Amino acid sequence: MAGVSVRALRKRYPGAPREVLSDLSLELADGAVGALLGPSGCGKTTTLRAIAGLERADAGEIRIGERTAFDAARGIDLPPEQRRLGMVFQAYAVWPHMTVAENVAYPLRLRRVPARERHERVAAALELVHLGGLGARLPSQLSGGQQQRVALARAIVHAPDVLLLDEPLSNLDRALRDELGAEIAALRRRLGVTVLLVTHDQDEAFSLADEVVVMRDGRIEQRGAPETLFAAPATRFVATFLGAQVALEGTVEGPDAVRLAAGPVVRCRVVGQGRGACTLLLRPHELVLEEGGPLEGEVEAASFAGDHRALVVRVAGARARVAAPLETRIEPGAWVRLGVRGGSAFPSG
Repeated sequence: MAGVSVRALRKRYPGAPREVLSDLSLELADGAVGALLGPSGCGKTTTLRAIAGLERADAGEIRIGERTAFDAARGIDLPPEQRRLGMVFQAYAVWPHMTVAENVAYPLRLRRVPARERHERVAAALELVHLGGLGARLPSQLSGGQQQRVALARAIVHAPDVLLLDEPLSNLDRALRDELGAEIAALRRRLGVTVLLVTHDQDEAFSLADEVVVMRDGRIEQRGAPETLFAAPATRFVATFLGAQVALEGTVEGPDAVRLAAGPVVRCRVVGQGRGACTLLLRPHELVLEEGGPLEGEVEAASFAGDHRALVVRVAGARARVAAPLETRIEPGAWVRLGVRGGSAFPSG
């Protein structure tokens, strides 16, 4: 197996107002699972395609294990088939005129693997993705989840050093996404292959990856273990992208305290300043119903949400979603007290 090293990668498309990749560098250890996470247009898919050899960067270096796959300064640019990579695309990309077995065998045909070995490796790959016995079917005879499993089998059949996944679950419904995500995690552990995943879905990145790289405008905004990113977002962008939907204005009172414009002082994480105006960003679960809590808000809406009641509360000039127990009967127009359980405060502006 092999890790991936990207150094100072730059890429600008002709006519574009800015670079899609701007001096981007990252390291993925051998056998690790990394995720590139960010909104559309942040450069995550371009990064993946550059590593795969499907996009040529303008500058920088890409190493896969000990081999240099790309070096703009030295004129090195290995073709995709020489990079020992497997890739799964968002749109399945299986050939409709080929059977399942023929689709999976394609990388082995390119490498001129003998027919007997090719048959054995295809059968083994199909078993790994739970498609044993379906090799003679056409893709049109399979469900979307099964077609994505075909794409996954094709990506691993030639024993790649690195597996690249470009939003592989986004075309599936929630149940299938959870199921196939669990299977990908199990498959990675079984094969020991290094994996780099591109996604805009926080849950997907956090459940599959050892390290998550949050990207914005072609640059890395923050990287770290999922637990670290969730608990300690380094910037307003990361906090907001990872679900901090409520913004309350205030002033820093100390290293872990903010006085909100509404009056009360609350405990929270303070980022990047000693004193001055700040914005406290909270995820929905960090604002809770609390008798005698420091904040007061008016309930604008209440609805059934399965295991709880979802309240929309107007508080301190912001609108927040707050969970309430099912047995709680709070109607629109009622006033409630709220407590703060966490959050991150960033300098205003």
